[in-house]
Amino acid sequence: MELTREQLGERIRAARESCGLTQEQLAEPARLSRVAIGQIEAGVRSVSSLELDRIAHAVGRDIKSFFADAFVERDALSALFRSDAEMAQQAELHKALQDSVALGREMTNLERLLGIDRAQLLTATYDLPIPLSKWDAIQQGQRVATEERQRLGLGTAPLRDLCDLLESQGVRTAAVGLPPNISGLTLVDGSIGVFVVVNTDHPPVRRRFSWAHEYAHVLVDRNRSGAISRAENRTDLLEVRANAFAAEFLMPAEGTLQFVQALGKGSASRSQVSIFDGAAAVQVEQRSTPGSQDIQHYDVALLANHFGASRISALYRLKNLRLIDDPEFQYLKKEEDAGVGQTIADFLSAPETGADKTAGDDFRRRYLGLALEAYRREDITRSKLVELAAMVDMRPGDVKSVLSSVGLD
Repeated sequence: MELTREQLGERIRAARESCGLTQEQLAEPARLSRVAIGQIEAGVRSVSSLELDRIAHAVGRDIKSFFADAFVERDALSALFRSDAEMAQQAELHKALQDSVALGREMTNLERLLGIDRAQLLTATYDLPIPLSKWDAIQQGQRVATEERQRLGLGTAPLRDLCDLLESQGVRTAAVGLPPNISGLTLVDGSIGVFVVVNTDHPPVRRRFSWAHEYAHVLVDRNRSGAISRAENRTDLLEVRANAFAAEFLMPAEGTLQFVQALGKGSASRSQVSIFDGAAAVQVEQRSTPGSQDIQHYDVALLANHFGASRISALYRLKNLRLIDDPEFQYLKKEEDAGVGQTIADFLSAPETGADKTAGDDFRRRYLGLALEAYRREDITRSKLVELAAMVDMRPGDVKSVLSSVGLD
């Protein structure tokens, strides 16, 4: 499209204002004076292709968008900054997101040049009404997580690389340094499609939860041009729904129960079954050994490592699934806050990561966890525990330290 100098200036002004930038704020990344920006927008000064490229990058645009037949004054990134004036004033954040979006656009351009049809990767959409309450939001999030796992054929198994999963579903991903209170954000942009960013400054398990959280926004809230996940908004219904989705998606209820049962726990302390033969019923009762079903620190560490979650997330999951009651939760959380969980995790070589694990490491962790449980129940002696630990290269001093930390010495 052939544009006059005045028309191009109007489009540059509209793009700048849609991002909430002043002429002075645009001038710095464009390497021009404020006066020059004003003259360009007024159409009294021409703009070189190099200058326009820098202006386009500063407002998160593709330079070709200024010459499109239908100019879109507000794209996803500009709408996001427009909705959050405080965010727009954070220069480093603004630049980081601009760089990420620009990279995504370049990748899209390359795919188009190479004839790669990314449109074939269509992310699923779940049409849900706005939740009416937090309980409604939780129910919606859990239901979508279960359905999405089924759609992807994931069953109840732990998820591996969430970035790979999102990319396989047509979602662009990036990790960018964000303010501490922002865990991630989701953009829906016509030039790059769906784009998810998480805070690279957060710990790995926190980022992993954020990927799942933002995926919920992708699946359910795509009609919004953008979503910012910040700590102070955690009680908003859409954020509650996304958090409920992430918890269920990362640690499905059925898979969590199966894992706990594989540790010999998760059953009721007392179970009754009535067998009816057509004429009369026979009552059968089963009682577990007192204390045998109690969840311990090492159970939590193993569960968290298995699903690539944090131990505190695992604790909340166990509580919400009623595998531990509130007093048990409060005790385990207090001990976790005191560093006991980290000591146990180090002993089991069960870090809070979502990295792939080898079969040998899985065996070692389970082996040590079961050995600790047998010792707690006094089924083996301390010398036997030391002997078993030594078989997987665990030193007696390490055994002594972990037993001391959990009060089993």
